[in-house]
Amino acid sequence: MSESVSAVDLGIVLVATGAVWIGSTWLESASERLSAYYGLPQVVQGSVVAAVGSSFPELATVVVSALGGALGIGTGAIVGSAIFNVLVIPAIAGLSTEGEIEANRTLVYKEAQFYMLAVSALVITFAMAVIYNPDPSVDYIGGELTRALAVVPLALYGLYLFIQAQDTADHVADPETGAGVDAGRQWAFLLAGLLVILVAVHQLVEAVETIGLAVGVDDFVMGVTVAAGATSLPDALVSVRAARDGRGVASVANVLGSNTFDLLVAIPVGVLIVGTWSFNFALAVPMFAVLTLATVLLFTVLRTDLALSTAESVVLLLAYALFVGWVVLDTLTEVVSVLPATGG
Repeated sequence: MSESVSAVDLGIVLVATGAVWIGSTWLESASERLSAYYGLPQVVQGSVVAAVGSSFPELATVVVSALGGALGIGTGAIVGSAIFNVLVIPAIAGLSTEGEIEANRTLVYKEAQFYMLAVSALVITFAMAVIYNPDPSVDYIGGELTRALAVVPLALYGLYLFIQAQDTADHVADPETGAGVDAGRQWAFLLAGLLVILVAVHQLVEAVETIGLAVGVDDFVMGVTVAAGATSLPDALVSVRAARDGRGVASVANVLGSNTFDLLVAIPVGVLIVGTWSFNFALAVPMFAVLTLATVLLFTVLRTDLALSTAESVVLLLAYALFVGWVVLDTLTEVVSVLPATGG
């Protein structure tokens, strides 16, 4: 591959990232206004509607990569985005506001703990694929994730929605909340946002796959780093804006709700599309381990005084910097050797 082609691919990544940001802005703004128009409770707006809206780039990445035969990029983007969301977005939100970001016990003991359950459920699903559907055609620890196994995390997300519905069963909508909202106009913005994201993500996945082949990096690793950073911008936008508006709980709830959707819905959707997906378990496990440690770290800093301080925000950023440094060293050098050279 020539240097000019590589430059073009890098340019496509940058342009596509900007387009994802624009489309997500339309999508999230329309989702927020429509939620108010239909009188949805705040917790549903934050952990379901806004979370699903800001997660659409990750879902689109999985769908596009699955249809293009590169589901590893989509899955890697989900895991990498989850790590980015847990460590970077709360940190940026905390540093962009004066004082601390307040949390509460509902956020810590329901949203955060259910998200930790989601991480565990996905790891177990991958392990079941290796145990019951091993891939004998490869020379690494491989497994085949089937449609039947993909139903397991989807069922858990159904439980999440059921819990949210039960917790808000007695909600009474304020008729003044959605006053002045032009529902037709907002639906048009929402659909336009979806279209822009789909087109941008299609170009992004192709460029990331090409760059990965050029530098000899596995699809999954490219997804964890490059694609994850590009598709995580909408989550950052939503959470920082909420934090600046003094809605710290909504800021963190969007991160947790978005990650829950990504892990329990986006990855299974990709598997449902392709039927079966053969993956490298030895490559996936270290990433899931990092995601688990990152989740525990966020849970710990949120639980201390039920707030996220400036110092704790810096700790989260440093943790993400260590993660990126480890991936770069492991992939491009022989200084460390945890990630296998052969991907699935």
